[in-house]
Amino acid sequence: MNKEKYEKDLTKQVCGNCRSPEGSGGISKLSACARCGLVVYCSRDCQRSHWKANHKHHCVANADRAPQKQDRACEDDGSKSTVEGEECSICLDSISEASSCTLQCKHVFHAACVAELRKFGMTQACPLCRTPLPPGPAQLNEEAIYRFVMVGRMVERGGASWSALPAKAKSEVDAAIAGWRAAADQGFTEAQRNLGMLHDFGYGVAQSDKEAVHWYRKAAEQGHAEAQTSLGNFFRMGRGVFQNEKEGVRWLKRAAEQGHEGAQCNLGCVFREGRGVTQSDVKAAQWWQRAAENGWSEAQNNLAQLYQKGVGVAQSDVEAVRWFKKAADQGYAEAQSSLGFHFELGLGVAKNYELAARWWKKAADQGIASAQFGVAVLFEEGRGVAQSDVKAAKCYRKAANQGHDGSQFHLGVMYGRGCGVAQSNTEAARWYKKAAEQGHEEAQFNLANLFLMGAGVAQSDAEVVKWYEQAAERGFLEAQYNLAFMFRDGRGVAQSNTKAAQCWKKAAEKGHSGSQCNLGQMYLRGLGMDQDIPEALRWFQMAADQGNLEANQSIQIVRDAIGGGA
Repeated sequence: MNKEKYEKDLTKQVCGNCRSPEGSGGISKLSACARCGLVVYCSRDCQRSHWKANHKHHCVANADRAPQKQDRACEDDGSKSTVEGEECSICLDSISEASSCTLQCKHVFHAACVAELRKFGMTQACPLCRTPLPPGPAQLNEEAIYRFVMVGRMVERGGASWSALPAKAKSEVDAAIAGWRAAADQGFTEAQRNLGMLHDFGYGVAQSDKEAVHWYRKAAEQGHAEAQTSLGNFFRMGRGVFQNEKEGVRWLKRAAEQGHEGAQCNLGCVFREGRGVTQSDVKAAQWWQRAAENGWSEAQNNLAQLYQKGVGVAQSDVEAVRWFKKAADQGYAEAQSSLGFHFELGLGVAKNYELAARWWKKAADQGIASAQFGVAVLFEEGRGVAQSDVKAAKCYRKAANQGHDGSQFHLGVMYGRGCGVAQSNTEAARWYKKAAEQGHEEAQFNLANLFLMGAGVAQSDAEVVKWYEQAAERGFLEAQYNLAFMFRDGRGVAQSNTKAAQCWKKAAEKGHSGSQCNLGQMYLRGLGMDQDIPEALRWFQMAADQGNLEANQSIQIVRDAIGGGA
């Protein structure tokens, strides 16, 4: 049948029961159903037969044909839709909400049945009332995507924002939403997922977790893996629904079993954290492995970290590097940074500073502070790159501005020395303080020294003691050693030989030779403790064994004094 003949025949009325066309077999005129006025019959017998067969289920009075807004809150509560249990007039099987397609005339069929009608091009009108079918859902979805993408590009270029679109752009978004809704009402899962995404992120509509859940659920119940993943995440986070970790995991598993890499990766995180499931590093590794083999970069990075630590899998730097490399090749910044460290340290690969620099630069360009720090160290030391204090300072500054305490400390050192930047004790103190406040013990020690000298800051013994104490508490031996002098001399604290001796003893027991020597002097003189010459000699000897010349001299003096000689 050619297109012109098909379209001509399409407009010819036929009996709703026996399908006899008007004007054939002596039928001059067909009579319409008195209630809906849409279906026509050649005789009263045909009308009665069709009513009993299925027309009574679908006959809608003209006054009742206006579309009614669905109660979303009721549906999301788990209540059954009015569609549930109805019979599709095409296949005569019962209809479920998930499989339904509602046409513009309000008649409901299986989405698959309507799709078949379009596929074979035999009925481009509602099978019951002959109202022309709306455009196919795939076409509606495609047109909506085109409109939405055009506006999205405008937003990306900075020509507008989603919260304040120009009138023309808003009109395009509204048209896209209308198209997606029409496609979604016909059961098209991609359109349902797209509507969920719009409300999820507030693209051109008011952000609404409940609306997002509504549309994600529709697509998810029809098996759309991405919608299942999103719905699972909403349940896990309690967005638009009561938080339910187990329900979230259930949806993630449905998507993961279809091979959805994002769901597989999320399941790996679920098992790693033990949320909604029994914690299992082995299962986390298994799900990340599946997602990683499907090319999901986040899973590749996570799996590499497990191999790096030997958690859930046998420890292997070689495997760690292999998966970091796969993720890094896809531009995953954290993996690029980790790969840089492996090349710098020679873990799982031959040590190679040039490759370390290359991968760190890639990650640094994406704003990874640890990579910016790594590149800075290489520039400062001239490893894998040409030595440059200026470039080192620039890289340290980028990471320091992101709060990286190591970079803040190193930038303070460069200002203190005038390397790559103009010398400034004030700037050195400023950066030391930022790192010190994050607990960086070397920065705390250096900041204390600046307060001690009054360099770049007002001199303050109280500040000296404060920062020495914080560094000492973190195990920085030089700070413990200097703090003892503050107690001995009574600077910034009440004078106390006992506390001075205690500070030196803490550092001495950890092998600090200067503290060992000074502790020996305290025992020798009985300052802050009872005099004990043998104990003094013991500590002097420990310091001398580390090459401390003052301790050697003290041993000789003590032995001469007690007649021991050399």
